[in-house]
Amino acid sequence: MTVLDDRTTAATWPAAYPQGYAVVDVETTGLARDDRIVSAAVYRLDAQGNVEDHWYTLVNPERDPGPVWIHGLTTDVLEGAPLFPEIAAEFAARLDGRVLVAHNAMFDWQMIAREYARAESAAPVRQRLCTIALAKELSLPLPNHKLESLAAHFGVVQQRAHNALDDARVLAEAFRPSLHAAAERNVRLPLLECRPLTEWAASPAPQPRIGHQAGYGSSYRAGSWRPSRKRPPCPYPNPGRYETDKPLKQGMRVAFSGDTSVDRELLEDRTVEAGLHVAGSVSRLTSLLVTNDPDSATSKTVKAKSFGTPIVDEAAYTQLLRDVAPADG
Repeated sequence: MTVLDDRTTAATWPAAYPQGYAVVDVETTGLARDDRIVSAAVYRLDAQGNVEDHWYTLVNPERDPGPVWIHGLTTDVLEGAPLFPEIAAEFAARLDGRVLVAHNAMFDWQMIAREYARAESAAPVRQRLCTIALAKELSLPLPNHKLESLAAHFGVVQQRAHNALDDARVLAEAFRPSLHAAAERNVRLPLLECRPLTEWAASPAPQPRIGHQAGYGSSYRAGSWRPSRKRPPCPYPNPGRYETDKPLKQGMRVAFSGDTSVDRELLEDRTVEAGLHVAGSVSRLTSLLVTNDPDSATSKTVKAKSFGTPIVDEAAYTQLLRDVAPADG
């Protein structure tokens, strides 16, 4: 447990740091592009990470709620909740002029941006800060990058995991000492630009996925979200092949083959944010191939088998993404 040192005062606070933060958590019907927000929470913090107020709302996703066993929000609970356009203005007021802070901020930002795009609007957010990236900048001795590990490091007690309000509270309480530690060492905050979505093609509402696990399928249509962007090079050296029953390690080269239930671009985004390299082809240097059809005769699966490259399915890979080991220092 780390004890907060408050010697860093306003007088010594880095001038380049933001003037306010919005710590956000959203629970969703799944991870794909057509999935929806079912609840959202925002803790507004001042420049030094002190809580100003908090806000929480349920959101009717106008579809099946997805993984109820994770977020606990059933169709009955959400039936009378407001639609996203009905809470969009209040949500925006909580975000306006602040840096969006979240644990795996890219995911939360993309889900929020898509909801505003559907509502033919844009969230007033210009920058985001991922607490996973900040923990790495601070070299915190965490066993993994889960929120519960960050919370435990700072002595913050979780009460209801995957409840948006409690997750946002926990993150706000863990972010303040992280922010103070960064300020004391004058660490540059890992701020990233948030670009609102400007192109949206409405698609038919997905049918309820009765009996479909987690609601993680996608009705994404090519061209609905674009343009694709060039990814920056992976900053870590390739540590070699993935070994069964061991975690992935930053720098590993991961290739994908065939259809995925989570939209491919989102899955690749999560891969890059974890510090892994997305490989466009399979070679002897490839650490892992992810495919839901290992018996197919695609060039990638054929090469992977000839090279002895490990192969896992998407479900196993998404579990591995939760605990990626840091690169060798």
